[in-house]
Amino acid sequence: MTISPLRRFMLAAVLWLPFAFFLWFAFRAQFAWPVIQLAKLALVHVWPGLYLDVIVGADEINQATGQLIAHHGDWMQVNSNVIYNAVKDGAPKYAFFDFALNPMIYGYSVPLFAGLVMATPLSTWQRFAQIGAGFVMLWLVQAFGVVAETFKVIGLQLPEGTAKMHELGYSLEVIALAYQFGYLILPPLVPAALWILLNRPFIEELTRPPLAAAAEPNRETAVETRQQGN
Repeated sequence: MTISPLRRFMLAAVLWLPFAFFLWFAFRAQFAWPVIQLAKLALVHVWPGLYLDVIVGADEINQATGQLIAHHGDWMQVNSNVIYNAVKDGAPKYAFFDFALNPMIYGYSVPLFAGLVMATPLSTWQRFAQIGAGFVMLWLVQAFGVVAETFKVIGLQLPEGTAKMHELGYSLEVIALAYQFGYLILPPLVPAALWILLNRPFIEELTRPPLAAAAEPNRETAVETRQQGN
């Protein structure tokens, strides 16, 4: 029995997607590293008045007790230039506001794209080329989400940060919109759109009506028969 291209692709996707997500999670620190470096490049050099440094790896702290829960190599620590009151009750104690972020919450687009590419019938060099180009694009998208979240944490969650944003003339509405855009829209949309753009011939083959697809071999056979008769 002949398997249609669509069914063959769906079967391959079912097999490749879980494996791609497994590798992505197993090597999450390595996948997070380029994203953290891109975010650091943007934050420290574009907004030096807000951010002092970005460090790979961060501690997860229990906010209620202040105890260390775990150290995550795939997280990032952001050292800001915003001074805040670190003591809620009692005499004020001012310090620079530092916080941790998990860039991997924006990174599921990477295994999603890789799984789709691996399930697509391509040559070996085409797969490597698409995955390489796709990873660069998706890391940029992921870095955008991380940068937007840093602005959200400072501007919308920290009173002193809100005052700092107003002082610099930054719109809190734009910050909230950028965060939602980078968190909800870009991660699922970009890998699908990128895969479609890079594999248009295969998409056209999948969406071609069955009768049209079956007619093409018959037309080719008829042409060959006429040529042989001549």
